[in-house]
Amino acid sequence: MTPLTTSAFDLPDHLTPKADPALIARDEQHFAAIARSLEEAIAELSDRLDAERKAPGGAGRQALDRDLEIHRLTARLRALRRFGLDLCLGHMVSADDPEPVYVGRLGLTDSQGRRLLLDWRSPAAEPFFGATHGNPMGLASRRRYRWTRGRISDYWDEVFTADGAEGHAALDDQSAFIASLGSSRSPRMRDVLATIQADQDAIIRAGSRGALVVDGGPGTGKTVVALHRSAYLLYSDPRLGHRRGGVLFVGPHQPYLAYVADVLPSLGEEGVQTCTLRDLVAEGAAAAAETDPEVARLKASADLVKAIEPAVRFYENPPTKGMTVTTHWSDIWVGPDDWAEAFAAPDPGTPHNEARDRIWEELLAILTDKHDDEDISPDLLRKSLLQNRELLQTFNRAWPLIEAADLVGDLWSVPAYLRMCAPWLTPDEIRRLQRAQAQAWTVSDLPLLDAARQRLGDPEASRRRRRQEASIAAERERMSHVVDNLLAADDDGEGLVTMLRGEDLRSSLVDENALPAADPDLLAGPFAHIVVDEAQELTDAEWQMLLQRCPSRSFTIVGDRAQARHGFTESWQERLERVGLDRINLASLSVNYRTPEEIMVEAEPVIRAALPDANVPVSIRGTGVPVHHGAASELGSILDGWLAAHADGTACVIGDPTFEETARVRSLTPELSKGLEFDLVVLVDPGSFGDGIEGAVDRYVAMTRATRQLVILTS
Repeated sequence: MTPLTTSAFDLPDHLTPKADPALIARDEQHFAAIARSLEEAIAELSDRLDAERKAPGGAGRQALDRDLEIHRLTARLRALRRFGLDLCLGHMVSADDPEPVYVGRLGLTDSQGRRLLLDWRSPAAEPFFGATHGNPMGLASRRRYRWTRGRISDYWDEVFTADGAEGHAALDDQSAFIASLGSSRSPRMRDVLATIQADQDAIIRAGSRGALVVDGGPGTGKTVVALHRSAYLLYSDPRLGHRRGGVLFVGPHQPYLAYVADVLPSLGEEGVQTCTLRDLVAEGAAAAAETDPEVARLKASADLVKAIEPAVRFYENPPTKGMTVTTHWSDIWVGPDDWAEAFAAPDPGTPHNEARDRIWEELLAILTDKHDDEDISPDLLRKSLLQNRELLQTFNRAWPLIEAADLVGDLWSVPAYLRMCAPWLTPDEIRRLQRAQAQAWTVSDLPLLDAARQRLGDPEASRRRRRQEASIAAERERMSHVVDNLLAADDDGEGLVTMLRGEDLRSSLVDENALPAADPDLLAGPFAHIVVDEAQELTDAEWQMLLQRCPSRSFTIVGDRAQARHGFTESWQERLERVGLDRINLASLSVNYRTPEEIMVEAEPVIRAALPDANVPVSIRGTGVPVHHGAASELGSILDGWLAAHADGTACVIGDPTFEETARVRSLTPELSKGLEFDLVVLVDPGSFGDGIEGAVDRYVAMTRATRQLVILTS
């Protein structure tokens, strides 16, 4: 970052009055100070990061703390280098103090400790976003900047008191903000932090206890709220920090995650885990849609997920008959009570596969205690027991290692097994759930696979543990040889080398943490808070996937009942209480910032015909461009004309699977367009989207993706 040598303002000719020094001179001085401070901060952080990387790694907690500090410094340095002066969002002037307070993406102070930027998430910054003319929150005025390629291309002032202008405000109020809503879209969500509105900010800053439902129609900024709330909560709530579990952000599909990928890093947060529900299960990537609606309905129930517990318990039965275990020295009787004692050894809640080693160790201990010959070492006896094929076979039958895929696959291929695990199902429902290819996974299977994997645990964990124990033993033996060689080379047997004779010290020379271990599943949880966007689509079974990852039941739930493809007849309260949430608070967004009124006039009747009580938001702007209706044969000419007339922006064709995407024109289904936005949307044969709720929702969602122009073509 070099010192500021040119103006931070690059206003177009038609905004020349805003370039008056009386309006921007104070800003120019402040930006010069920010530039100097950024240069110093980047240099200091670079030096600290280099020093941390060169420092000894340490072990255990020391190594963890060093890694966390490197991660923190790297993220801070990346954030400062990512922006520059455009870290600054704007400034606010208090009614009691004429000195502006500048608000930024991050907090920033100069070398003397003077605050140059106030972090947008701090309580003191709340009036910058939350002040309105009805509730100015102590402000006299507020200024927001629009940055283009690192310089200010526009700004707008809002004055809240009669004397707030004082010759230092451009009195255009919200006009620049309204104009910014229609600016061209790109393949990634544009930066909107500076334009967050009071209704959105109030929700972003709400507390994290319990479940907060954010209900809002298209264009109300639900996704903006969800993303910025993730960053805000990590900053403001110490209970949600990375060491406490952190935050998981769940989106509806991969195009959505790609679209919003830049938002959290631009807010200085790179530790939030983002995923779709498919990503929570290994089989999710290849899972197909469930083609039978009745099967999908049955699997959507949380009751069927509960069938996993008896399905696993079926394989957890201690033998009811005793047996004689033959060793090299004597026979040992193991009776039903001994088996029951061993099976009771694992702590409650231990996953099935991980409990297996604990049971086996307890069984070996029981057999060792029963052995009468004290001349035989426990290690020799243990080795003999491990070679007893009959004992191993009996144990494997009583408590086998189980793969989640095998367990769930058996439910769909063994009717008697499913009947035992889900006795409430009718014979016809059991027949319907059976299929020829047991492991031909569908999206509807994912909640059951997830529940099975959580209940069973990793079947490879035992094998990895044995490999790791073998590695540790080998490393200890190698270190022991090294120590013996050092002792043999010691002439007088005194000094530090003598300490190496102690077994404890020999063991401590082996760093068990440095030995190979399994990569952690970053999506397994538990998480301190989960944010779910487009939550109206989740089935009861899918909710269980998230609930088991968030024991605190701290959620932000974002959605629109009117955009639920399969209907949403309950209230949010009823739905969420039924799936297991309590402490539910509801917040509503009702202003449509994205979709022009010309489009909403045609979209509203589409959804109200199917859902008369739909929460249809009110658009705050118009474009003067009516919805165009035409023939499907016009598709090529319409796109060619739009591309020729617009040097930037994005378009989307929805409903024509034969259309091939280009750099600026996407091709999506209505379902995969959810959560996205485009300058131009072309619907092809929307009548073919289907009848009933699903068809109406798909048409409504597709129509409301447009920020400027909507074209509807029919064959």
